[in-house]
Amino acid sequence: MQQSVDLIGRILIAVLFILAGIGKIENPSGTMQYIASGGLPLPMAAYIVAVLIEVGGSILLVLGWQTRAVAAIMALFSVVTALAFHNNFADHGQQINFLKNLAIAGGLLHLVAFGAGALSLDHRFAQRGASHATA
Repeated sequence: MQQSVDLIGRILIAVLFILAGIGKIENPSGTMQYIASGGLPLPMAAYIVAVLIEVGGSILLVLGWQTRAVAAIMALFSVVTALAFHNNFADHGQQINFLKNLAIAGGLLHLVAFGAGALSLDHRFAQRGASHATA
């Protein structure tokens, strides 16, 4: 059961990011304007980085490849996003989004700490490496 729960958890986190990434791909100019409104420099570069993290990171999370590193990057991305775009605590909606981003970062940090689990490429490659080392 734990194997399935690990995989389902990775998928649920990934769905949020992949949908956000697809939204950015569908509206690059609007996304770059939003990035600029948050005061971030180099909106085009930030846009590319965001799409790579959201779409690429989501795929890697689902596959469970380089999970700890990918989850660390995505956790940092979530915190930076919270600080840059959801920092108006007078607005209850922004406050909730800030806390949601921190909660997402918390889930990703769990992956950093414990890895992807048995249903992952990380586990498969580790098993293959262990069997070659003992042969």
